[in-house]
Amino acid sequence: MIMRKTIVITAAIAAATLTAQAKEWSLNECVNYALEHNISLQQKKITKLTAEQTTEAAEAQWLPSLSASTSQNVGWQPWKGENQNTVQNGQAVSSVDKTYYNGTYGINANWTVWDGNQRQNNIKLDKLAEQVAELDSATTANSIQEQIIQYYVQILYTIEAVEVSKEALESAKANEQRGKTMVEVGSMSKADLAQLTAQTAQTEYDLVSQQSNLRNYKRQLKQLLQITDEEEFDVQSPGASDAQALQTIPALRTVYEQALLTRPEIEMAKLGVEEQELNIKIAKAGILPTVGLSGSVGTNTTSLSSDGFGSQLKTNFSGAAGVTVSVPLFDQKKTKTAVNKARLQQQSKILELREQETALWSDIEKYWLDATLNQEKFKSAKVNSESAQTSYDLLAEQFKLGLKNIVELRTGKDNLLSAKQSELQSKYTAILNIQMLKFYKGEPLTL
Repeated sequence: MIMRKTIVITAAIAAATLTAQAKEWSLNECVNYALEHNISLQQKKITKLTAEQTTEAAEAQWLPSLSASTSQNVGWQPWKGENQNTVQNGQAVSSVDKTYYNGTYGINANWTVWDGNQRQNNIKLDKLAEQVAELDSATTANSIQEQIIQYYVQILYTIEAVEVSKEALESAKANEQRGKTMVEVGSMSKADLAQLTAQTAQTEYDLVSQQSNLRNYKRQLKQLLQITDEEEFDVQSPGASDAQALQTIPALRTVYEQALLTRPEIEMAKLGVEEQELNIKIAKAGILPTVGLSGSVGTNTTSLSSDGFGSQLKTNFSGAAGVTVSVPLFDQKKTKTAVNKARLQQQSKILELREQETALWSDIEKYWLDATLNQEKFKSAKVNSESAQTSYDLLAEQFKLGLKNIVELRTGKDNLLSAKQSELQSKYTAILNIQMLKFYKGEPLTL
């Protein structure tokens, strides 16, 4: 019975442990989840759908308009003096209709045959707006992916930094314990032991700070993914290899030329120039004639007539058709100023395109310089870290033998921690910037 209870309790604890374990998100899972759930992206999609409806409405302008109308009226003439004579049962009856009823029924159609191609150019303009909305959504998606990999790499770096701090803490505790033993045998002063204790406390503080930073970076990534539940959040930590940091850096010019062809912000700027070209054509249409067709059919009835309702509908039926040509002669320079404004806007859009291309070059160049610099720094930091480790190991052995004092040991430990942190920082910074260059080149984000 006791054995059975033990098994049940053990199983319950194991199940609770598995449940409490946080899901480990891969970079690809983070990107896909954000692209599907991010609120900003969803808003951009709504903007695109709205643009599609605007285009549909513009295309409908090619169709004629058709409307039906009717009016029913009651009239009253209280002082009407003329009689209306009718015969009822063989006798003449005289009456006066002071209240009467009228009804009209009609169908009207209008169609603009030609308006200087304004409709056609407006449809093109609305279709460009659709493309702009889609590219705006793509720009937001790229920005989100860039933020995700930055947080993700920062988390991976901090995870390794935490491990370095843990190793440093274990080493500091070991030195402190060794110092206590030496104090007991009289080979170390209590003042030196106090320094070892202070070193342990500082190392522990550094570890807590790194762990706090790690939790904060995870929180920021979780916020970017629009996750609001209370479940523990974690990422997969495969560990970056030295080869990833030392891989070949894409050529600056190659990345830029490829980015000019694929980056949505550049395509948006180009579409801005095209939009203004269409606006110029639309403005010029103000001096062109407009041709329209119209047609209508209708009939009416009245209670003042002795004819029946159906007979009146037939005898009063009429129809009409016409052509309208409108030629603008003088519009107080409205067309001329509209054309000039559209041309100025086009020049402004051309300058915006150049500015976007310059900003793109600057961003890519920064990633390239950072990748190149940190790759070289990583090579040096790795050698420095190995040298600092060897030096500290020797210092620790000599300290145990009483050949080195506490100041030299602390200095060696500080140098080792600084070297390892520099190695990690340059390593992950190089990896991040190389991945950003590949992303600008059009490749998916990977680690």
